[in-house]
Amino acid sequence: MIAAGGVAMAFGLLLLAHDPLVYWNDDYELSILPVCADMARAWNQGEFPLLSPYSWICGNLAGEFQYGVFSIFINALIVCIWKFPLIFSQQAAVLAIAHLAALATGGFMLARGRNLSIASSILVGLVASVNGWIICWGATDWLGALGAFTWLPWAWWAAEKSLDLGRSRWRFLWPAPFVYLLVTGGFPYTVLMLVLVLVWLTGRAVFETRSLRTVFPLASGAALGFGLGAPAWLALLDYIHGSARQLQDAAAHFQWLVPASAWPALILPSWTVKWADFSSWMMPHAGTELACGLVPPVAVIAGFVGKGRLLWRSLRWELGLLLIVLLLTMIPTAGVFRWSFRWLPLFHLILALCAAEVLRLLSMDEISRRLARPGFLAFALVGITAVAMRSLGFAGAYAFPLTWIFLSIALVWMVIELARPKSTLLRDWTPTAVGFIALLATYFCIPPNCGVPKYNFSQSLLKPAPLDSRRLYLSIYPPPENAYRIEARNGPVGQTVRPGSASMWARLRFINGYSPIRPAGVARQFASLIHGEIDLSTASWLLMNEASSAGLLAHIGIDGIIVARELSFIPQPPSEWILAVETDEGRVFHRRGEPIPTVRSFDLDGKHSTANVADVLESRNSFSAWVRTGDQPALITFSRPFFRGYEARIGGHHLTVNSYRDLTPVVEVPAKTSGRLVVRYRPVWLVIGAALTIISGAVWMVSALLALRSQTRTRGQ
Repeated sequence: MIAAGGVAMAFGLLLLAHDPLVYWNDDYELSILPVCADMARAWNQGEFPLLSPYSWICGNLAGEFQYGVFSIFINALIVCIWKFPLIFSQQAAVLAIAHLAALATGGFMLARGRNLSIASSILVGLVASVNGWIICWGATDWLGALGAFTWLPWAWWAAEKSLDLGRSRWRFLWPAPFVYLLVTGGFPYTVLMLVLVLVWLTGRAVFETRSLRTVFPLASGAALGFGLGAPAWLALLDYIHGSARQLQDAAAHFQWLVPASAWPALILPSWTVKWADFSSWMMPHAGTELACGLVPPVAVIAGFVGKGRLLWRSLRWELGLLLIVLLLTMIPTAGVFRWSFRWLPLFHLILALCAAEVLRLLSMDEISRRLARPGFLAFALVGITAVAMRSLGFAGAYAFPLTWIFLSIALVWMVIELARPKSTLLRDWTPTAVGFIALLATYFCIPPNCGVPKYNFSQSLLKPAPLDSRRLYLSIYPPPENAYRIEARNGPVGQTVRPGSASMWARLRFINGYSPIRPAGVARQFASLIHGEIDLSTASWLLMNEASSAGLLAHIGIDGIIVARELSFIPQPPSEWILAVETDEGRVFHRRGEPIPTVRSFDLDGKHSTANVADVLESRNSFSAWVRTGDQPALITFSRPFFRGYEARIGGHHLTVNSYRDLTPVVEVPAKTSGRLVVRYRPVWLVIGAALTIISGAVWMVSALLALRSQTRTRGQ
C-alpha cells in the first residue's frame, strides 16, 4: 500500500522536476489557490470557512462545493500546506501530489481486495492516479475532480468488503467514511460515478445470490456516508437553485465529448483528431486524456485473443460496466452536468482492473499464440496505430518522438516475453514498469495542460497594494483567459485588476470572483461570467447610470472601481469619483470621501428613519453592531452578498433578514429599539445537514465500538 502511494508520489515529483509549473494552471491560479489560502486563514482565525468576506460572487465557499469545505482530508491538507513558506506553484504541487498518492493507494487496495498480485495492484493504482484525464485536468486544473475521485477506489473497495458474506455483520461500517470523503471532495460527476458503481455492485450481488438481503450492508454503509456528507450536498442543492448554472447553454452538453475516432489514443496518446472544446468548435486535440500507460488496453485485447471465453466468464460484469462508462463519455449529458469526458477517470480505473485480471489469467499457463502475448501485441498495435496515424493525417504536433519511444518500450516488453526469463519477479513487474515509463514519456512529450490558460501570478498578489483593503471594489476587465494568459502578457499580471478570486490572497473585498455556479443575486444581476469578469455592456450601464451616491453601487457599498487598460469606462458623475491609481494594468477610481461602512443605517425606500450604528464587529459567518433607533423603524444594511439563511436578533427578539434586490442583507429594526444587533449565517441546509452528520456519525461510532467489542470477545474465546 505504501509502495503504491510512493510510486504515484515519485511520478508526480518527476513531472514537477520536468516542469516546475506543471500543476500551476488556469483554475488553480484563478480559483483554487486563492480560496485555499482563504480557508487556511479561516482555520487559523478559529472560524469555519462557510463564507468569504473577500468576494461576493464566490462568497459562499460551502455552496460552491468544489472547494471541499466539509472534507476533513482537504481541510487538514490545506492547513498543513499553508504552514510552510511555499510559493504558489509549490502549494499547488503539494496539494495535487498528496491526492495522487492517496488515489494510487486506493486503487492498490481495490486490486488487492480482489487477490491480485502486488505488481498488478500497483499497476492499477498507477493508472488510476496518473492516467491522462487525472493529470491533464484533475491534478493540474480542477481540484474538486481530483479531491472527489481520490476516494472512489477506496469507496469501491469498501463496498465490496461490505458485500462479502464471510465477514461479520458489522461490515456495513466500511463504506461510510470513504463515501463521505468522496461526496465532500467537491465534484458532482464523481458522485454520479459512485452511484453507478453502487448500482452495478448491487445488481451483481443480487444476481449472484438471488437475495436482496445481501446488499443491505452496502446500502446501510452508503447511506451513512451520504449522511456524514449531508452538509456538502445540501449546500450545493440550495446554492444552485436559481443560479446561472441552471440556465446554461444547451451547447455545453455537446462540448468535450470523446469522439469515436479518438479511441486509438489509448494505444498512442499523440493520436490527434477533432474534439469539441469549450467554444463548441471542433479543434484538433491530442488524446492525452486517454493515456493509460499502454498496458491496460493491450492486456484486455490479449485476453480476448488468448482466453476469450474464460475472460468473458470471469469479467463479464466488469466488461459490461466498462462498456457503459465508455458510452457515457461519448454522449451528451443533461441538467447541470456537462462535458461527458469527465467520465474518463472511471473508465481508466475499470480498464486497469480488467487488465490486471487478464494478466493474472494469462500468467496461469504458457500461451501458444503469439498474438495473445501482451508484449508482442503491444509492439504490433503501436506500429499499426503509428502507420494509421500518419496515413490518415492524425499525427498532430506530438507524434515525434513519442511514437518511437512507445515502439521502443513495446519492443523491450516483447523481448522480455520472448526470452522467457526464469525470474518471476521480472515477468510480474514488467507491465507495471512499462505503464510507468509510457505515462511519464507521454507527459514529457505532450504538454499536460491541454491548452488551458496559464497566468503569471507573482507572490506580490499577497500584498494589497495598490488597492485599499477598506473599500469594496468592482473590477471590470476582459475575459482573463484571453487578456492575461502568458501568451498575451509575459510579465506578472493581476496586481491591479485581481481576476477571478485573486482578491482573496490579499484580503481585498471584491464583488468579482470565480464561480462556475454563479449564484442568484449579484452574479446574475451583474451578469458575471465564470472567470470573475462581468458582462461589459452591463458594466458600462452600471458606471453610467448607477455609480452616483444615489445609485445601486453606493447602495450596496461599492466605493472602488477598477477598469482594465483595454477599456475606457469612467464612473459617472466625475464629481463623485477620483482617479486614485493608474498602472499598466488599468485605472483605480475611488469614491470621494471615506470608505463606505460595511454596516450602516440607510433609508432605501424613503419610509424609514436613520438609526445610530456603532461598535461594529465582523467575522466570516456573522456580524453585529450596536444599534439605536428613533421613533421610526430603521433599515440596517450590510455590505455583504445576500444568501438565503441569514438570521438576526436584537435584545432576545428575532428579526427577519430581507435583501436589497437580492444583493445585500437588510434588517428592519423596530422603532425605539436599542441593543446589539447580531446577524448570523445559519441556513436550513446547514442545520439539517449538521443534524444528519451528527446522527450518522453517532450511529457509525457506536457500531464501530460494538464491532470492536465483539471482535475482542471472539479473540478471547
